[in-house]
Parts: sequence; C-alpha cells; structure tokens
Amino acid sequence: MPKTIVIADDEPHVLRSLEFILKKQGYSVVTAVNGEEALERVKESNPDLVFLDIQMPKMDGNSVLRHLRDDPNYQDLYIVMITAKGQEADRLNSLESGANEYVTKPYSPRKLIGRVKEILGE
Repeated sequence: MPKTIVIADDEPHVLRSLEFILKKQGYSVVTAVNGEEALERVKESNPDLVFLDIQMPKMDGNSVLRHLRDDPNYQDLYIVMITAKGQEADRLNSLESGANEYVTKPYSPRKLIGRVKEILGE
C-alpha cells in the first residue's frame, strides 16, 4: 500500500508540481488549498507525511501545525513546513511550534524526493 502524503499550499502551481513529482514516485497524495481544508484532509486520510505552506487563507500553516500537535493522534506525524518565508525568525517559530523540518521555496524537486524517501524509511 502506498504511503500517503498531504500537501497544503494555496499556490496552484506549487501544489500541482509537488503533487506530480510525489505521485510519479508512487505516493498517494491528498491536497488542500487552505488551512481549514488541510486539517480536514489530515483527519480524513491519516497521512504518513504532511507538507504545510505557512501563508494560506482561512488558517495559516503554523496554526494548522499547532492544532495537529495539540491532538494526541497527530503528535508523532512528520510535518514539513514548505514556504517562501526564509527569515530565521519564521523558521524558529515553525520549529518551536512542532514542525519537524522547514524547507524554503524554491526547492530542488530531486532533493525533496530524496528527503521524503529518507523520512518514510524507503
């Protein structure tokens, strides 16, 4: 059974490109375009990994992150923040809120896939 990854990003081209490269590697991918939808998709799909953008409508990625970390069912879920916000303060805020990793855009698709395989033990 393929591993499931949730991607939450309000930028359609980022969402589609990340979805494409992950599906090409055989992963099951669930997408969300805002923070509220991201929470719903995580709860519906019980993913192995989540990519969260910080700047999204309805609820930002750090708020989604805190909601998930406050829920005992998702405290061990691996969450990667993927964002254009490259300031050290933004990175520290996300990591202190419970993110496992922080990746800035633009990113290397090849490196990202390599990291996904490491995270998922493949």
